[in-house]
Amino acid sequence: MDYHKSAQAIYDALGGSANINSLTHCMTRLRFKLKDETQVDDAKVKEIAGVLGVNHQAGQYQIIIGNDVANYYQELVKLGVGNSMTADSETTDTASSDEHESWFNRFANFISACMSPLIPALIGGGMIKVLVILLPLLGWLNPKGSTYAFLTIFGDAPFYFLPIMLAYTSAKYFKVSPMLAVTVAGIMLHPNFAAMVKAGKAVTLMGLPVTLANYSSSVIPILLMVWVMKYLEQIVDRFCPNSMKSILKPLIIIFVAGTLALVLVGPLGTFAGKLLSDIILFVQSKANWLAMPLMAAFMPLIVMTGMHWAFAPIFLAASTAHPDSLILPAMLAANIGQGAAALAVAFKTKNKSIRQVASAASISALVAGVTEPALYGVTLKYKKPLYASMIAGAITGLFMGLVNLKSFAFAVPSLVSLPQFVSSTNSQNLVNAVIVLVASFIITFVLAYIFGIDEAPAAAQTANVATNSDSTDQTAPATSAAPTIVPGTTNIYAPVAGKLVALEQVPDNTFAKKILGDGCAIIPSEGNIYAPFDGEVLTIFPTKHALGLRSDTGVELLIHVGLETVNLKGEPFEVMVQDHARIKRGQLLLKADLEAIKAHGCEIITPVVITNTTEFDEITAAEPQAIQPEQVAICCVKK
Repeated sequence: MDYHKSAQAIYDALGGSANINSLTHCMTRLRFKLKDETQVDDAKVKEIAGVLGVNHQAGQYQIIIGNDVANYYQELVKLGVGNSMTADSETTDTASSDEHESWFNRFANFISACMSPLIPALIGGGMIKVLVILLPLLGWLNPKGSTYAFLTIFGDAPFYFLPIMLAYTSAKYFKVSPMLAVTVAGIMLHPNFAAMVKAGKAVTLMGLPVTLANYSSSVIPILLMVWVMKYLEQIVDRFCPNSMKSILKPLIIIFVAGTLALVLVGPLGTFAGKLLSDIILFVQSKANWLAMPLMAAFMPLIVMTGMHWAFAPIFLAASTAHPDSLILPAMLAANIGQGAAALAVAFKTKNKSIRQVASAASISALVAGVTEPALYGVTLKYKKPLYASMIAGAITGLFMGLVNLKSFAFAVPSLVSLPQFVSSTNSQNLVNAVIVLVASFIITFVLAYIFGIDEAPAAAQTANVATNSDSTDQTAPATSAAPTIVPGTTNIYAPVAGKLVALEQVPDNTFAKKILGDGCAIIPSEGNIYAPFDGEVLTIFPTKHALGLRSDTGVELLIHVGLETVNLKGEPFEVMVQDHARIKRGQLLLKADLEAIKAHGCEIITPVVITNTTEFDEITAAEPQAIQPEQVAICCVKK
């Protein structure tokens, strides 16, 4: 693999330094912050050697690579791309993100940005902890010897000093001085303070009561503390004289932040962490039989969004006092299922290229627990193998919930890390894990093999579609048969100016649950509805409140102006085109009197839905933001 060539192609496809603000990476993905994601052609990026797929999530443009991601990252760094960009670009990027992202996306982005760089250390420490469990059972390591003690130190270190690592990554995220944040984390972990906690006697700091809490392996307290330091540094920078700032700033920050950490913020974070742990334990004790099937079945979709590591604070907070019986067990079933589905495709296919990709992806998922190659390269691409793995996840998840399967070490569940389910007091736990592994593999493999895959090559675009694309005759009749879906990326531009929101926010379950298809919604600021692409009008509803359109590339789109507007019988609407008319992007299609719609008590939020969603491999809506008709609202990809 020529990493340099692929990195250069990625760099060029994303618009180079003019469009790239920053870059980080996790175990399988390059995570870019771009100035304008709409400039990037997803289909072009996916054609680059080594790229398995792309994902738009929480303000990041994610390129899925797989196990070789570090090699691509290093080559991109050589091109001048990296996490340490100029202050101006970072500030612009953060401001843009804060302005357009929902609170949930911003929180998810924060968690992922802080946790992702830590994953290699946590996995390494977790695997050593697995060895510490396994080797004594095999009689290869004396649990009373010094080697055992040192290996225990190696395995515990990433978790014990987790607050220090999080202090650094969260400081980079919040633009706080990293070494000052690390120093505050060091105060919270200092051996003398740990001794006070162990002694259990009441202590004060300048007369202020200090909560005796153990912050080792904690997540929430330091994240809260660094967030507070962001504003503390701004205050100090504002009032501290420049001539004394180099001396006074670190003095004030360490003193004030250290005091806040031990007296106020740290205890609040500890309380929040305990509350989170209690919630997890409550779910596990009361409804684990329901939570586990859902988590195991939908874990591939969680991975697809890049949100799987955002769960890290949850199972880390729980595992400090209790083993995890929710997320890591669910990942065991999901990871093995992805590997089995890819292997079934390798056996089923007659295409040598597909067999090679599926075989390698299967090994990655089964042995290492890295499922992105299987998910993006095989199961998501062919869909039916994905359904097979989700069905198997639900079945094995029910079993895990009933037997309360637990993971006693943090490691990515796979064949190699199976000893993480070894319990010193319950030998049946490992047996149950083996049952889950075997059942997930067999059920998924059999179902995926039976379901099969569609290997029919994509049909070429028909000549008459190409001709119609250039036509300016707006009254030309539509062909009776639906056109072939054209491979590649179709950009659907906003049909109306306003505020773009997620389709799930539409207060109507038919749209919010995507029963009609995927897409987005727009809260219009004006009543003019424009053509979002070149194509034709399929239908104009008799009540004029909705239009059915079809693009020249085969996207079938429903624009539904407002909710319950069918009851208005067309009164506030004026249609500017006819059924089966040819349309050009930007052409005025419909005028709506928004004030009249609101006067009748109807919502003006306008769902924009792709009604033939199942015919596309990927549909991505733009992030929530103010949007104009010249901006892309949705991207559809047909491979």
